[in-house]
Amino acid sequence: MAEQKQVKANSPQSMPLNMPLWLTGFGIPLVQLVLAFGLASLLVLSIGQNPLHVLDVLVRGAFNLDTGLPSTLYNATSLIFTGLAVVVAFHAGLFNIGGEGQAYFAGLGVTLACLALGSFLPAPLMFVVAIIAALVFGGLYGFIPGVLQAKRGAHVVVTTIMLNYIVFAFMNYAMRFWLSKSEGSTDSDNFAVNSVLPRLADMMPFLGFSDTPLNFSFFLALATAALVWWLIWRSRLGYEIRVVGQNPQAAGYAGISVSRITIIAMVISGALAGLMAVNVVYGAQGRLSLSFTSGVGFMGIAVALMGRNHPVGVVLSALLFGALAQGGSEMQFDLPEISPEFNVVIQGLIIFFVAALDGLVRKPIEGWYQKIRGGA
Repeated sequence: MAEQKQVKANSPQSMPLNMPLWLTGFGIPLVQLVLAFGLASLLVLSIGQNPLHVLDVLVRGAFNLDTGLPSTLYNATSLIFTGLAVVVAFHAGLFNIGGEGQAYFAGLGVTLACLALGSFLPAPLMFVVAIIAALVFGGLYGFIPGVLQAKRGAHVVVTTIMLNYIVFAFMNYAMRFWLSKSEGSTDSDNFAVNSVLPRLADMMPFLGFSDTPLNFSFFLALATAALVWWLIWRSRLGYEIRVVGQNPQAAGYAGISVSRITIIAMVISGALAGLMAVNVVYGAQGRLSLSFTSGVGFMGIAVALMGRNHPVGVVLSALLFGALAQGGSEMQFDLPEISPEFNVVIQGLIIFFVAALDGLVRKPIEGWYQKIRGGA
């Protein structure tokens, strides 16, 4: 009897199978996405609208070559940065919920650099300085919760949330007394002309884009995604980050300093979130606005979850959420009878199926795949 049980336990049907990347990285998220849009379609039907017409308006608004596609890519650029920030922290076993504050603080760094040096430095050098300022200020604001976690055991979720509120208050003070000559203004003084990134509509007129905020930062985001992929899966530091994230005790036995990796991962995560300021503050607005983050730091968490904490997945997920944001804004003009909050509902449903109901979707698909492979 014991031998029969042992044979059954080791049968192909009971042995866990390694799921292929196409299924875990694309198949399952696609099913979750279809379910989210399916439920959203039922909501559209409940208010007497045609879901196919709403989807058509959403897609055309997000991907028309005039203003839709460049605006989608602009939205996606910021989401790529904040999504990558969450990915690096996650692989170290950390949940960085402070991307909003880190990007906010980086915006201050970019603004100080542009106001101080923008009139003197040539545009290419100013671009490099702005990137360095964003990395340093964002990394510094990631360093604080990293040290508190590594040295004092203060959980990064708690400390990053608290630091978000601190930087929000500090930025209000800085705007009032340092960054703006106009009393009560919510915007800083404008940067010098060479302290603003060229827009793709000017750089590549053959694309047919209108004058949208899409700028050179989009290529910076793609390069950063490639660099993060190399860091996590091809570098020694990335290996140590993954080991600490999967088993801190084993990492300690292997001679890896868990506290050092915790601090480094949070610094990198904060620096990546800070690059969002290059896109918005330096690339699009040409000044610092108190509302420039617009919740993108928090949305980066959803982007990372949807992208399965992989840089390629983050890019694709950022494009999806960027398209939803742009398509939703266009839908307000073409379909005024649909509430502007409907776009938020769709995003919430996607997050709901990807995060809260991940097991409910994943387990049946894994069981189906295991049954097919076991019977092969």
